[in-house]
Amino acid sequence: MSELIVAKRYAEALFQLGTEKELLDQYVNEFRVVREVFEENEKLYTFLKHPKISNEEKKQLLTSIFSGAHVDVLNTLQLLIEKKRITIAPSMVDHFIAMVNDAKGIAEATVYSVRPLTNTEQESLEKTFAKRFNKETVHFQNEMDPSVIGGVKIQVGNTIYDGTVQGKLQRIERNIATANK
Repeated sequence: MSELIVAKRYAEALFQLGTEKELLDQYVNEFRVVREVFEENEKLYTFLKHPKISNEEKKQLLTSIFSGAHVDVLNTLQLLIEKKRITIAPSMVDHFIAMVNDAKGIAEATVYSVRPLTNTEQESLEKTFAKRFNKETVHFQNEMDPSVIGGVKIQVGNTIYDGTVQGKLQRIERNIATANK
């Protein structure tokens, strides 16, 4: 079974558990921390995947790292250790957060700009794109991109909305090229 399918199944189980216990927001916050720790620490992955290290040692390490986390979060990580599927943790977290956001009518997006957006600019974009996506709200993560000369580029999932000067010039160029054929 592919890791993607397994990650989705774990995410669905967590979503159901979080819904029953009314702890979805807490799970989301804690699993974001888990994902961040896993993504930023290559040595942790190496340790957790090492076949000569016992599952008990791995569980103890995770318990010490995430000692303040909810018991369900720790139990999930320990179950992934037992089933030798700890490598799916970041993917599982992504699927879980996507399910929670979808249930709450929230979309997450990244906006690329040459400079940090002001609060007013970000709020305006959030309102505009919330209507466009038919969502309650859109949460933007602002990333600086020096290749953006002017304007912004917004990525929501696999879709990119290019409102940059460079993007507009490329569209004009394509239109001229097709008009000359």
